[in-house]
Amino acid sequence: MSAPGMPTIDRRTFLLAGVAGVIGAAAHKEQSPRIETLTQWLNATPTERKRAVSDCLDRIRTMDPSIHAWVQVQPEDPTGTGKLSGIPFGVKDIIETRGLSTAYGSPAYKGRIGTYDAAIVRDLRGRGGILLGKTDCAAFAHATPPATRNPRDLAHTPGGSSSGSAAAVAAGMVPIAIGTQTRGSVLRPASFCGVTGFKPTYGLLSMEGVLPLAKSLDTLGFFTNTPADMLALWDAMGHPTAPAEDFALGVPEPRQEVDPAMAAAFENALTVLQKAGATIRPLDIAGTLAKLSDGSQEIMYYEGARFHEERYKEYGSRLDPAIVDLIQQGLAMPAKQYDEDMQFVAACKPRFSELFATNPVILTPAAPGPAPLGLASTGDPRMNAPWTSLGTPAITIPIPVASGLPLGLQLTADRGQDSRVLSTAVRLYEILTRASAKASA
Repeated sequence: MSAPGMPTIDRRTFLLAGVAGVIGAAAHKEQSPRIETLTQWLNATPTERKRAVSDCLDRIRTMDPSIHAWVQVQPEDPTGTGKLSGIPFGVKDIIETRGLSTAYGSPAYKGRIGTYDAAIVRDLRGRGGILLGKTDCAAFAHATPPATRNPRDLAHTPGGSSSGSAAAVAAGMVPIAIGTQTRGSVLRPASFCGVTGFKPTYGLLSMEGVLPLAKSLDTLGFFTNTPADMLALWDAMGHPTAPAEDFALGVPEPRQEVDPAMAAAFENALTVLQKAGATIRPLDIAGTLAKLSDGSQEIMYYEGARFHEERYKEYGSRLDPAIVDLIQQGLAMPAKQYDEDMQFVAACKPRFSELFATNPVILTPAAPGPAPLGLASTGDPRMNAPWTSLGTPAITIPIPVASGLPLGLQLTADRGQDSRVLSTAVRLYEILTRASAKASA
């Protein structure tokens, strides 16, 4: 059921209401400051939250004709109350939502409507959250990019496959959005769009109602503006949190190969953290991470092909070329190759647990570089894929940059240490932003 006074907004409505939205948003801005971050939403009164939902809709009307973050906007009533009462969130289009579009980002399923709410949607609605609508994504959460553009520069990709969720938060259209990650589909878009992305420990959150790609890898994830917002969301969802601790931070040695801009930003971040008192320890893991990334792609192809095989038989070439290629390659892959990849991942898990025992958080670049130019590709997931394979929690936080497109820092911790990686992210982000503000003063 749509929330009272909150109409369905489709693409045509966006285009027709754009001017009115600009006028309405401008007039309202004069009356009160805009509520944007989740922390601000949590500190707002019920009346302020209600007004801010209207602001979100105005912002979508104004901005989405150029960004294309949303498939459908149709605010749905909460089913309960809690810390998230009256706070809107967006949901990736491969996640089931009753009465709303669930077309998997694929033209072959255009017009498909979800028949029930996925477990994660029920959870947030049950805590008072307003399901604002569905965000666009790569077809079947794989490789074919949607129309979504990067709000930081419309000529660049926002990343994928959770493209619309990242863009919607980056554009200030919604304070929370849900995505999914099979290799790097949450952490990379967060880096490209300059927001915070979090992938919890594998298996911690129910995947009921989420279209699978590779069940050994698929994980839910979230987007917020800042690490503090993400920690607040985790707490609002009833998960344990803990204060930041003092411990050594691990860093791959030799460094992973990335673009010059990312390499410079990563080294500068490490220098800032060391000056603030952090201990940085080199870890000989770069080769292992590269092998894990390669293996994760083979696992995804093998499992994805077998999940989508019947769909391919039914739809054939009507499916997008990237998923057809995945199915064909995956079905041709020998079971022995898949078994070897799975065995390698299994062997790496205890080794990394030992590393995390003395280096509780490991830092890496969140992507090879800034968002690539154009929309033909969603970017390279190799910086995130190893940690997805291992099932560890990982978070991307923005690295302050003086100019240019956003860049992200990725933090990972051992499986089950979600609260640790979240609290550490908050602390490191505060250090980096303070140093940046001081340098620019």
